[in-house]
Amino acid sequence: MKNKRHYTGLIATFVATCGVYGQSAINTDTLQMLEGEHLQEVHVMAHGHQHAKTRGLANTDFIGSGDLLRAACCNLGESFTTNPSVDVNYADAATGAQQIKLLGLSGTYVQMLTENIPNYRGAAAPYSLGYIPGPWMQSIQVSKGASSVKNGYESITGQINVEFKKPQATPFADANLYYNTKGKVEANLGANLKLSNRWSTALLGHYELLDKAHDENNDGFVDMPKVRQGSLMSRWAYMSGGYIFQAAIKGLKEHREGGQIGHHTNTSHPYTIDITNERYEAFTKNAFIIDPEHGSNIALILSGSLHHQDALYGHKQYNTDQRNGYASLMFETDFDEHNSISTGISLNHDRFDIDETTPGIYAQYTYKIGEQFTLMGGLRWDHSNIYGGFITPRMHLKYSPNDILTLRGSIGKGYRTNHVMAEYNYLLASSRQIIIDNDLDQEEAWNYGLSAALSIPIGERKLELNAEYYYTTFQHQLLVDMDSNPHAIHFTNLVGDSYSHTWQVEATYPLFEGFTMTATYRHNNVKSTYGGVLREKPLTNRYKGLITAQYKPGLGKWQFDATLQLNGGGRMPDAYTTTNGQSAWESSYKGYEQLNAQITRFFRHWSIYAGGENITGRRQQNPIIAASDPWGQDFDATMVWGPMHGAIYYIGIRLNWIKI
Repeated sequence: MKNKRHYTGLIATFVATCGVYGQSAINTDTLQMLEGEHLQEVHVMAHGHQHAKTRGLANTDFIGSGDLLRAACCNLGESFTTNPSVDVNYADAATGAQQIKLLGLSGTYVQMLTENIPNYRGAAAPYSLGYIPGPWMQSIQVSKGASSVKNGYESITGQINVEFKKPQATPFADANLYYNTKGKVEANLGANLKLSNRWSTALLGHYELLDKAHDENNDGFVDMPKVRQGSLMSRWAYMSGGYIFQAAIKGLKEHREGGQIGHHTNTSHPYTIDITNERYEAFTKNAFIIDPEHGSNIALILSGSLHHQDALYGHKQYNTDQRNGYASLMFETDFDEHNSISTGISLNHDRFDIDETTPGIYAQYTYKIGEQFTLMGGLRWDHSNIYGGFITPRMHLKYSPNDILTLRGSIGKGYRTNHVMAEYNYLLASSRQIIIDNDLDQEEAWNYGLSAALSIPIGERKLELNAEYYYTTFQHQLLVDMDSNPHAIHFTNLVGDSYSHTWQVEATYPLFEGFTMTATYRHNNVKSTYGGVLREKPLTNRYKGLITAQYKPGLGKWQFDATLQLNGGGRMPDAYTTTNGQSAWESSYKGYEQLNAQITRFFRHWSIYAGGENITGRRQQNPIIAASDPWGQDFDATMVWGPMHGAIYYIGIRLNWIKI
């Protein structure tokens, strides 16, 4: 029994410091040991199911390696194709920048994590969804609502944590080659190697190239910018009985080129988009096991990043250098089978347009009665050299009276510092005047959440149902006002109310052997006060419907996947009046559908896949206002609510050698 507890504590420490998600609960991709079980050989299986809603403390969507194979998943942004909770849209019609939305609000309110470390903040935010190649990822966890205080104070609507492939995992060597009908080529290579009983290493490489210009709507502007990107990551791990160490270093360089197509313009001075990003990251994680029987351990996490951007939007230039350093020291222990505590200190430093240093301290207590009841409360205090001290309280509750029903509740506060131009520089692809007020407040919001998950046996199968409701309300917010003046974008402090109500229902059922369907509907009610009037937030879909189907017959040599998205309409920002007395654009946009599908054929050490994105061909016909006169006062590439391109078809091959 003592030996078993030693290994259990070792694994728990590894999970807490080197692995999964910043909650006390262990996710579905984590080894769980029950009382009376002994650690033998571990086999990790990839399942195409991301709805383990009855497990874990937080209301979390788990996207495993099997789910990542359901689409091409060239990068993190494309990995949410089959996820009902996260929306991914283009931020403008000229740069290719994408943004996510969670609980009806923009991705700036989602805390991005990699390997459980805060990442992709500030200057990295506009294009970060393209910085993580799909084949590098082991899993993604999407947590909605208030999150653990371990990872800081920035999460307002939730957290997205990405787990990369591990050096200490089963030995592998893999490759992924991809090509689509727009001329995009992508290659990914990865491998790990066990150097000794304790040391292992892994190397991940990525290269992509899109060098063809496409203009489907003949407005003279490319629909998608040309992109050339390369990145490389080296990882190391050391595993012993009392000490666990992980480290990684990553480098990335990307060049984007868009704007007017030369032969479509009569001017000798075409409007050009030219953006270069260079990014370097490094981290180390250290876990010191003190008492395996009580899960007592000390963990130290250190990370740093350098991000350099040179951006040209027509005649506007924006260059920036961001340096970030992060440190976290934590202690965790289980007093007994019911009570545990986690406490620690952290330090975050950002150096670029606004230099900010924020030390903090936190404590988090968890009370648990088996799998039936869990209560977790956390409190942290941080002090910013700009905004002073502030307190972040958060609480989670989970109640499972039986194997059928799981109820959850959460409440918590979040804060964030705005770096306006770094995070919104893609809005420079417009003739609008940029107005930024002085003395912008630190954003502050409360989030409340309720959810119910049911697993109902029907015959030999189970119907999985989930219903959830989240309410986010802001005390202080950065208001991006595109309504008051159609020829300006005003960044100002919120005066009045601002909130988001979202509710979502979801059902998953395996209709017959090998065939599973999921249907989801979400409604968004997002409003802010503009010019003293509470109005619907512009460019925000009012609803989303999602239907996914997967069929994997027989021995699993074939896999068929299809996803239908129904995106609701929304409000457009107020338009200016043209010389003939008409509005420059419609006051609202209608809903639209998108269909994606893929077929995969598996072989022993490789697979081939082919599919299509946006097969319905729905796209925004004229996303750029006054495209024929980009140097005039009416030019605007930021009025985007839908896809920029029509149907895209692709083919690819995956090579995979395990236990080489």
